[in-house]
Amino acid sequence: MTAFAHAVRGIGGLFRQADRVWLTVVLLFVGLVILDANQAGSSFVFTAESFLWILPFLLISVLLAAGLKGAGADGLIALAVSRRPVAAILIATLAGAFSPFCSCGVVPLVAALLAAGVPLSAVMAFWLSSPIMDPEMFVLMAVQLPMPFTLAKVAAAVAIGAAAGFATFGLERLGYLGNPLKKAVATGCGTTCAPALSKASVNWQFWHEPARRAAFALEAKEISLFLTKWLVLAFALESLMVAWLPGELVAQTLGGEGWSAVPIAVAVGVPAYLNGYAAIPLIGQLMEVGMAPGAALAFMVAGGVTSLPASTAVYAIARGAVFGWYIVVALIGSLLIGYAYQLWLLAT
Repeated sequence: MTAFAHAVRGIGGLFRQADRVWLTVVLLFVGLVILDANQAGSSFVFTAESFLWILPFLLISVLLAAGLKGAGADGLIALAVSRRPVAAILIATLAGAFSPFCSCGVVPLVAALLAAGVPLSAVMAFWLSSPIMDPEMFVLMAVQLPMPFTLAKVAAAVAIGAAAGFATFGLERLGYLGNPLKKAVATGCGTTCAPALSKASVNWQFWHEPARRAAFALEAKEISLFLTKWLVLAFALESLMVAWLPGELVAQTLGGEGWSAVPIAVAVGVPAYLNGYAAIPLIGQLMEVGMAPGAALAFMVAGGVTSLPASTAVYAIARGAVFGWYIVVALIGSLLIGYAYQLWLLAT
């Protein structure tokens, strides 16, 4: 075998052994360096800054999940929430609507809650309501957009969160959407932990026991590494969409009036990344020139929940059925919210 063939086989072996997500990130930036060095630098800075912003939330989520695992309290929390599912869904909806998390930023916390055994119905309510509205966005929208529109977005966050939670609860009762997390996230330490911890044994001072310390350390390590690589990929993709998706093109596509503009707005909001803050002035300008307010609201809701970076982060942790359900609920919810707001405006 020639030296070239040996080299090719060696490279192929490295590719097979490498983590596919990190490999995708590396190849993405290598391609950018070759094709557009300036964009490579901009994307690197954007990705690094975005990750540093989310790092405190990531650490809190990882420590929460690992701490519950080490203490052996994850099962008890799941049991307590399961006994009052309606209250859990309503509380999760309100908490999400007024929390400061974006669609990617909420993913680590969602992973921690699901890993702790919190029912998917309550988590889904928080998951979908959180990216739609937060206190800072409310203030910015109230200043730049009509107050009825701002309040409609708050109502949209609550309505979609609650609807998603109760619909998910119904599917859970029918036996669907079980084991929502992918194995890499759900198992955490899995069978590699030191002695398995008893579900009935809870010790909040787990650091005094070697087995519990081992469970905590391995859970924290595996969850943090898993979430880090997917969030880095999501932010890298986000940087390219911000750079290469012209705002003028989005504005031109969304400039329609009437009922037909609502599904178009939802369809554009899914792949087109435009975070809630950047969308505020654009939506304001479009409504001034005649864009249907229902379409504007549908675009902001759909874009916040189902944009490509957000979907990438969700796909990282959720099983296929749960990921598909997340997308379906978000799309249908965005469409119905847009039409409902348009109907309300016509009736008043």
